[in-house]
Amino acid sequence: MRNVVLISDPRVTSIPVEDCGEPLADVRGLLAVDDRLADREGAYAHLRAGLLTRLREAESALPHGYRLRVVEGYRPPALQIKYFEDYKDELRTLNPAMSPEALHTAASRYVSPLEVAPHTAGAAVDLTLTTDDGTELDMGTEVNATPEQSDGACYTAAPNISPQAREHRKILTAVLESAGLVNYPTEWWHWSHGDRYWAHQTNTSAAIYGPLSFLPT
Repeated sequence: MRNVVLISDPRVTSIPVEDCGEPLADVRGLLAVDDRLADREGAYAHLRAGLLTRLREAESALPHGYRLRVVEGYRPPALQIKYFEDYKDELRTLNPAMSPEALHTAASRYVSPLEVAPHTAGAAVDLTLTTDDGTELDMGTEVNATPEQSDGACYTAAPNISPQAREHRKILTAVLESAGLVNYPTEWWHWSHGDRYWAHQTNTSAAIYGPLSFLPT
């Protein structure tokens, strides 16, 4: 886990964005969607159209009896800032001697700084696995468990999870990677395509999805 490249790393933040102009698409009715983070406008249930296509391809490749469930897609900039600052405040309380720079880096293990956040580009999705009847499978932690809450079990390759949870993560990883998504290694549930982190992980010269505004239909 020491070799994880954080999303705040200059190697990621320095990657240019050449937005392809692809619109956001509503995933509801095409994939199962959880409402635990639902907002009134329905922004959470939107992703770039190309990412949605890839997720549907991934779901079709799952073993019989498994389904994807989307928890959160697009995230408005103001909410992204709130998530980041709230988590940084938690870390500051736990580590009062930590410098502002160290706090920023530590916070980016779990929440992306606004300037590089893939959720605000519609390029990232937080998701999990369920059975056909909608029962969530054991993935080792809840979606959005922090490193502190989970003793690091939220890391995708964490050793301190059950064999069953590890197998479920392998299934999720296999179909999403085959569909062209990349994982943020500190969060087993966070996958993206087209953003700067994806560009870094795939040695692509530029991101194809940049920040955009959500316009309710």
